[in-house]
Amino acid sequence: MRSIIFKISGVIIGLLGLVSLFMTTSIIFDLFGIRAIEGNYVLTVVYANFICSLLYLFASYCFFRKNKASSPILIVASIILVIAFGALMIHIQDGGVYEMKTVRAMIFRTLLTFLFTGISFYQFRKDGNLEGKKL
Repeated sequence: MRSIIFKISGVIIGLLGLVSLFMTTSIIFDLFGIRAIEGNYVLTVVYANFICSLLYLFASYCFFRKNKASSPILIVASIILVIAFGALMIHIQDGGVYEMKTVRAMIFRTLLTFLFTGISFYQFRKDGNLEGKKL
Protein backbone atom coordinates (compact mmCIF):
# COMPACT_ATOMS: atom_id res chain seq x y z
CA MET A 1 0.00 0.00 0.00
CA ARG A 2 2.82 2.43 0.85
CA SER A 3 4.43 1.74 -2.51
CA ILE A 4 1.23 2.71 -4.32
CA ILE A 5 0.95 5.93 -2.30
CA PHE A 6 4.58 6.67 -3.07
CA LYS A 7 4.06 6.15 -6.82
CA ILE A 8 0.89 8.25 -6.86
CA SER A 9 2.77 10.96 -4.96
CA GLY A 10 5.53 10.83 -7.56
CA VAL A 11 3.01 11.29 -10.35
CA ILE A 12 1.24 14.17 -8.58
CA ILE A 13 4.47 15.99 -7.74
CA GLY A 14 5.63 15.49 -11.34
CA LEU A 15 2.38 16.92 -12.70
CA LEU A 16 2.59 19.84 -10.28
CA GLY A 17 6.13 20.45 -11.50
CA LEU A 18 5.10 20.41 -15.16
CA VAL A 19 2.12 22.72 -14.65
CA SER A 20 4.21 25.08 -12.51
CA LEU A 21 7.00 25.12 -15.07
CA PHE A 22 4.55 25.94 -17.86
CA MET A 23 2.77 28.67 -15.89
CA THR A 24 5.87 30.36 -14.52
CA THR A 25 7.74 30.39 -17.82
CA SER A 26 4.59 31.69 -19.52
CA ILE A 27 4.44 34.59 -17.06
CA ILE A 28 8.18 35.30 -17.12
CA PHE A 29 8.39 35.28 -20.93
CA ASP A 30 4.83 36.53 -21.54
CA LEU A 31 3.80 33.47 -23.53
CA PHE A 32 0.22 32.72 -24.65
CA GLY A 33 -1.12 35.89 -23.03
CA ILE A 34 -0.97 34.26 -19.59
CA ARG A 35 0.69 37.30 -18.03
CA ALA A 36 -2.42 39.39 -18.73
CA ILE A 37 -4.72 36.60 -17.51
CA GLU A 38 -2.85 36.31 -14.21
CA GLY A 39 -3.35 39.97 -13.42
CA ASN A 40 -1.32 41.40 -10.54
CA TYR A 41 1.30 38.72 -10.07
CA VAL A 42 4.22 39.11 -7.66
CA LEU A 43 7.46 38.41 -9.49
CA THR A 44 9.21 37.04 -6.38
CA VAL A 45 6.51 34.38 -6.07
CA VAL A 46 6.74 33.57 -9.78
CA TYR A 47 10.50 33.00 -9.58
CA ALA A 48 10.17 30.93 -6.40
CA ASN A 49 7.53 28.79 -8.10
CA PHE A 50 9.78 28.43 -11.15
CA ILE A 51 12.65 27.13 -9.01
CA CYS A 52 10.28 24.83 -7.13
CA SER A 53 8.87 23.47 -10.38
CA LEU A 54 12.34 22.25 -11.33
CA LEU A 55 12.82 20.80 -7.85
CA TYR A 56 9.43 19.04 -8.10
CA LEU A 57 10.41 17.42 -11.39
CA PHE A 58 13.70 16.23 -9.95
CA ALA A 59 11.95 14.97 -6.80
CA SER A 60 9.42 13.12 -8.94
CA TYR A 61 12.27 11.43 -10.78
CA CYS A 62 13.78 10.48 -7.43
CA PHE A 63 10.43 9.09 -6.24
CA PHE A 64 10.35 6.70 -9.20
CA ARG A 65 14.01 5.78 -8.80
CA LYS A 66 13.31 5.12 -5.11
CA ASN A 67 16.07 7.54 -4.25
CA LYS A 68 16.29 9.13 -0.81
CA ALA A 69 17.32 12.41 -2.45
CA SER A 70 13.63 13.23 -2.89
CA SER A 71 13.39 14.20 0.79
CA PRO A 72 16.12 16.87 0.87
CA ILE A 73 14.99 18.20 -2.51
CA LEU A 74 11.48 18.70 -1.16
CA ILE A 75 12.86 20.28 2.02
CA VAL A 76 14.66 22.85 -0.12
CA ALA A 77 11.43 23.48 -2.07
CA SER A 78 9.56 23.91 1.23
CA ILE A 79 12.11 26.43 2.49
CA ILE A 80 11.93 28.38 -0.77
CA LEU A 81 8.14 28.47 -0.58
CA VAL A 82 8.12 29.62 3.05
CA ILE A 83 10.58 32.41 2.24
CA ALA A 84 8.55 33.41 -0.84
CA PHE A 85 5.36 33.40 1.22
CA GLY A 86 7.04 35.66 3.77
CA ALA A 87 8.14 37.97 0.97
CA LEU A 88 4.56 37.98 -0.36
CA MET A 89 3.22 38.96 3.06
CA ILE A 90 5.76 41.81 3.28
CA HIS A 91 4.75 42.90 -0.23
CA ILE A 92 1.08 42.93 0.82
CA GLN A 93 1.78 44.82 4.08
CA ASP A 94 3.74 47.43 2.12
CA GLY A 95 0.64 48.06 0.00
CA GLY A 96 1.81 46.18 -3.07
CA VAL A 97 -0.77 44.96 -5.57
CA TYR A 98 -1.56 41.27 -5.57
CA GLU A 99 -4.28 38.77 -6.31
CA MET A 100 -5.96 36.85 -3.49
CA LYS A 101 -5.61 33.72 -5.64
CA THR A 102 -1.84 34.11 -5.23
CA VAL A 103 -2.14 33.88 -1.44
CA ARG A 104 -4.42 30.84 -1.69
CA ALA A 105 -2.13 29.19 -4.24
CA MET A 106 0.93 29.75 -2.04
CA ILE A 107 -0.80 28.25 0.98
CA PHE A 108 -1.94 25.25 -1.08
CA ARG A 109 1.44 24.72 -2.73
CA THR A 110 3.34 25.03 0.56
CA LEU A 111 1.06 22.59 2.39
CA LEU A 112 1.21 20.15 -0.54
CA THR A 113 5.00 20.34 -0.56
CA PHE A 114 5.08 19.67 3.20
CA LEU A 115 2.78 16.67 2.63
CA PHE A 116 5.00 15.19 -0.08
CA THR A 117 8.11 15.82 2.01
CA GLY A 118 6.48 13.89 4.85
CA ILE A 119 5.47 11.05 2.53
CA SER A 120 9.03 10.84 1.23
CA PHE A 121 10.54 10.76 4.72
CA TYR A 122 7.97 8.24 5.92
CA GLN A 123 8.52 5.94 2.94
CA PHE A 124 12.28 5.81 3.29
CA ARG A 125 12.15 5.51 7.07
CA LYS A 126 9.61 2.66 7.11
CA ASP A 127 10.48 0.64 4.01
CA GLY A 128 13.70 -1.31 4.34
CA ASN A 129 13.51 -2.26 0.65
CA LEU A 130 14.17 1.31 -0.40
CA GLU A 131 17.84 1.80 0.28
CA GLY A 132 18.19 5.08 -1.57
CA LYS A 133 19.72 4.22 -4.91
CA LYS A 134 22.25 6.57 -6.42
CA LEU A 135 21.17 8.71 -9.35
